[in-house]
Amino acid sequence: MDFRDRFDVTGRVAIVTGAASGLGLAMANAVASAGAHVVFADLDGDGAELAAAAARDTGFSAEAMRCDVSEQGAADGLVAAVTGRHGRLDIVFANAGVTGGPSYMTDAGAIGAVDMALWHRVLGINLTGVFETIRAAAEPMKQGGWGRIVVTVSTAGLRGDAMVGYPYAASKGAVANLVRQAAIDLCRYGINVNGIAPGPFVTNIANGRAKLPETQKMFAETVPMGRVAQPEELSGLALLLASDASSFINGAVIPVDGGVMAW
Repeated sequence: MDFRDRFDVTGRVAIVTGAASGLGLAMANAVASAGAHVVFADLDGDGAELAAAAARDTGFSAEAMRCDVSEQGAADGLVAAVTGRHGRLDIVFANAGVTGGPSYMTDAGAIGAVDMALWHRVLGINLTGVFETIRAAAEPMKQGGWGRIVVTVSTAGLRGDAMVGYPYAASKGAVANLVRQAAIDLCRYGINVNGIAPGPFVTNIANGRAKLPETQKMFAETVPMGRVAQPEELSGLALLLASDASSFINGAVIPVDGGVMAW
């Protein structure tokens, strides 16, 4: 057996939410490079189109759709549009997410100062949006008898984290258990559900503050490897979980964190 065939997703149709930049862009390009047709979905419709166009210029099969997963019915509409156009849906990365405000290490992020409007917004995107994406994707995958759903969690969802705000930590902790619950439910239909838990990565989250040298230095001090990561460094795991190579991986939440969870 050529084990490279286990990672081949040629002919599969994939959706990646939050695909205009950062981790979602890396995930989308990873599965596109292995042969899937990828729908780059993002609240930033222009950004999604630019990302999809760049993928097509590289020779990948890609298209863009605007989607705000916090809007009720948006995930259903996205899935319906994709299955209506392509007749199937095989792979979904439920990646769209936002930061949760300042950490409790600041006065503005202390529990008594948490902005409840921000709380509801973050949970609406990071938790409810992910749930609705999983629920919408499950139906066509059931019909096809095969599916891969990959959820972006966070190391902040696996333990307390002084670097993030309350809404973010709460949403990611809930999403980690949502992965396990959906995995148990959906595996009988041939659908595997897993999570990726990134540590510090250089992305646009937190209004781009993660790209600032001082922010990267601060986060690097929390990582045993002594640095933050680039989005492409989770591409291998993304492709593994999207392919036949993950046939017996289900309900896992896998850190990609430079050793943070081992500390």
